[in-house]
Amino acid sequence: MSTHAVPQADIRLIVGLGNPGAQYQDTRHNAGFWFVDEVARMTGATLRPEPRFQGLAAKVMLNTHELWLLQPTTFMNRSGQATAALARFYKIAPEQILVAHDEIDLPVGQIKLKYAGGHGGHNGLRDLHAHLGTPNYWRLRIGVDHPGSKDLVVDYVLHAPSKVDRAKIDSTIDEACRQLPALLRGEAALVMNHLHSLK
Repeated sequence: MSTHAVPQADIRLIVGLGNPGAQYQDTRHNAGFWFVDEVARMTGATLRPEPRFQGLAAKVMLNTHELWLLQPTTFMNRSGQATAALARFYKIAPEQILVAHDEIDLPVGQIKLKYAGGHGGHNGLRDLHAHLGTPNYWRLRIGVDHPGSKDLVVDYVLHAPSKVDRAKIDSTIDEACRQLPALLRGEAALVMNHLHSLK
């Protein structure tokens, strides 16, 4: 499948990217975890350790749609390992996976949905590309802003945002969760247009 061909969104697995452990839970790099936490809360699910998938996972029903939630506990740069293990076990194709992650190339308060493309230097996406063998999966890009210099990025994403920025990030995550039923119905273009219009 060409990276330009956007398939019907038939999402069966939502993966949030982040790092395990209390010292990381409030850092910008864990924005993907925050999204999965919110989907779990919304569906009344509890993420539980799944050693065979190297992560915390839950099977949820959203309206009539059954899907898996996953937070890899392998650390960010091994995210693909956990994702590929669960996807292979349940025969979930890459184009049925939505990966939520922090995005330094978007300002705080923006969130975008995209299909396929490069990893943009994001170590979690780089490992997903390697383990899935393709860039053809969905991404929910959660804007956390850029520190201004690439030399500052590592330190920046491993620190917590300000209270004001965290509130804006949480607001975009809430909006993406509200759009999830439409995405699961296959209305990816409508969801993209809506999320991309948020300021």
